[in-house]
Amino acid sequence: MSSPRPCRAVLRPRGRLPVRLGAACAALTAVGATAAAPSASAAPVPAASVAGTSAAAGRAGDATVAFTIKDPRIGESSGLAASLRHPGVVYTHNDSGGRAQIFALGPDGRTRAVLTLAGAQARDWEAMALGRDERGRPAIYVGDIGDNLGGAWPHVTVYRIPEPAELRSQTLRATAFRLKYADGPRNAETMMINPRTNRLYVASKVFSGKVYEAPARLRTGGFNTLRPVGDAPAIATDGAFSPDGRRCVIRTYFGARVYEVDARGRPGRSLGSVSLPAQEQGESITFTPDGRSLLAGSEGPDQAVYRVPLPDDLLPASPRPRRTTGTGAEKGRRDSTGASLGLVAALAVAAALGYAVVRKR
Repeated sequence: MSSPRPCRAVLRPRGRLPVRLGAACAALTAVGATAAAPSASAAPVPAASVAGTSAAAGRAGDATVAFTIKDPRIGESSGLAASLRHPGVVYTHNDSGGRAQIFALGPDGRTRAVLTLAGAQARDWEAMALGRDERGRPAIYVGDIGDNLGGAWPHVTVYRIPEPAELRSQTLRATAFRLKYADGPRNAETMMINPRTNRLYVASKVFSGKVYEAPARLRTGGFNTLRPVGDAPAIATDGAFSPDGRRCVIRTYFGARVYEVDARGRPGRSLGSVSLPAQEQGESITFTPDGRSLLAGSEGPDQAVYRVPLPDDLLPASPRPRRTTGTGAEKGRRDSTGASLGLVAALAVAAALGYAVVRKR
């Protein structure tokens, strides 16, 4: 939800803020930069700056404007997802109070299609991610996971629609999944889906943030329990897995941090920080389809979406080429060639011996 722009902190109700946040901004700048590597069993990793002082930290100066959102209907872009099915298309949605719609933006930032979710409500949409449905088909997930009152909603909802093969404005029936936190309601703005496992993760938006893991298979009946599996940066506003599932990123208002994905598919060891350009209210981030850059967006009208290249230190190592014995055809050719050379050599030896015998006579 929107509020005065100078400092978007923990509470963001419309109209006048119920508490003074001027002093809190300094605290948020210091505390909000804390980022611990999520781990299910290990103790939290010592805090590090999200703005970035590590050797691997990306520089905000490396960022370029990928496009500017030009549709006047998009005033509170609060999530981003780069389509793999439609090259060059990036999906986004408004924060709250509007219609349950997803906007498909082209490389120039103009809206190419509007997807309306039938049967869905837009109470406080805060995040989106690409995944698959139970049959493995491409799908778009939207997280109605915001709770600006810090625990007023007993459960939150994630909606799923099929990602259409033909990109045109249309209405799609949404599948709803209700989720509850194992340790009680809380505010969150980060939802991620691991493309390898199709498992959903949520990061809470509090000073002592945590990463929560959903069940391996979401069910439409009853509730799906979100269980804490590690720590998240303070005041996390969005996150995403890389297209290959080997990295994930979680951002705050102040920067972003990249994590290794562990063997269980969860955000694991912190690899380094990435500085982001100054934005009015940075609440969205995703990877580019090649996984080498981030796209970072902000709420507000006519906002630029920045492309932020990742330093080499934060990219997965390229797999070493394995030695191969060749294909069956290649091996057959080598065997055939070897046999031919052996036959020629044997004939040459036999000819030489025969010549020697003739000379002795």
